[in-house]
Amino acid sequence: MAIRVINDKCKGCKLCVKACPFDAIDMVGKLAVINEKCTACAQCIAACPFNAIEKTESDEGPVDLSEYKDVWVYAEQRAGKLMNVSLELLGEGGKLAKEIGDRKVCALLIGYETDHLIPELYAYGADVVYQIDDPLLKNYTTDGYTKVMTDAIREYKPEIVLFGATHIGRDLAPRVAARLDTGLTADCTRLDVSMKNYIEYLKKNTTLDTSGLDPESEDKGLKQTRPAFGGNIMATIITPRTRPQMATVRPGVMSKLPKDETRKGELIKVKHSLSESDIRTQVVEVVKAAKEMVSLTDAEIICSGGRGLGDPSGFELIKKFADAVGGVVGASRAAVDSGWIDHSHQVGQTGTTVKPKIYFACGISGAIQHLAGMQTSDIIVAINKDPDAPIFEVADFGIVGDLYKVVPKIIEEWNRVKEELNRN
Repeated sequence: MAIRVINDKCKGCKLCVKACPFDAIDMVGKLAVINEKCTACAQCIAACPFNAIEKTESDEGPVDLSEYKDVWVYAEQRAGKLMNVSLELLGEGGKLAKEIGDRKVCALLIGYETDHLIPELYAYGADVVYQIDDPLLKNYTTDGYTKVMTDAIREYKPEIVLFGATHIGRDLAPRVAARLDTGLTADCTRLDVSMKNYIEYLKKNTTLDTSGLDPESEDKGLKQTRPAFGGNIMATIITPRTRPQMATVRPGVMSKLPKDETRKGELIKVKHSLSESDIRTQVVEVVKAAKEMVSLTDAEIICSGGRGLGDPSGFELIKKFADAVGGVVGASRAAVDSGWIDHSHQVGQTGTTVKPKIYFACGISGAIQHLAGMQTSDIIVAINKDPDAPIFEVADFGIVGDLYKVVPKIIEEWNRVKEELNRN
């Protein structure tokens, strides 16, 4: 979509200039002119009393899909450290590139003085690293990162662009998609290109009739699956007419490739035209949270508590449990909403998606929103007094009983075995 000024109707009143939140309208003489900062938000259309501004289809016409190649992953970094989700997406991007055929998986690295991150991106699967390096990009700003990424995508034309569903990814991805006039699917839990693989997924996870789908179909479009309607159904979304196909994926959903430090790749330094005037915000200071934060996505063992704890004091036992087994404390949404523990500990569809080696669910019934965030754990141990609790349907090991009696026994046995191993 595009915004167009009808010159014959424009009166030069400047109301559109005042209404535009992106400084995307200039006055040339007595006429309003739309500049490159326009995001087609349509605020100016509502503000114009003379109907002199309209939204039109793009002047560029239909997109030539054959011009778009390769799979791009936004290599999100903060303070010179790559986010784990970016490395997970490189592994997934490699699978998609292989399924499409004759494609490369590429990392887009934006920031300042990021050369030391390039070998790590190669080691985790990047065939090509597109690097945009500038002092103005040292700290993340929506304006700066959106502009340079949008310009790079327009120049190099990737077929697929993947983002981590982090605070930054959720801010950046929709801005870029709007500038490019393409679609975006948020919080995906599965990505497919091969129709055969997609059909196998449907047969295994749904009761849908797949008889009308051809497993040998030549369709190589990205099939983006995500929970919808509170996690009660899984929706698959496609982008058949525009490019790139864009999606955000939650941390912990995909798997990283094994690190191979012998892997090498191609480096492309992207030229850009970013200037200070393009950035409307200034980062004065970065203040890290004073409270202790939990890193659920990196944890190998998670001990989570739910409403079955009875009251906030129950998390003292969960903390003792986590310390004993070398894990971190998680929580269900019910426990967080009750104010028993900080939101940073929440596991689930509206919290953090996790994939630990062992997940202990203590007093958690297993609402579908919680299951969506932890059911891919390697081993799930459920402890609940209700034998019919939904959590037992996904658990590898289920213990029906009072968690205040069961958990201390597990801690005791864990410590005994650990001491025995240390003696040997």
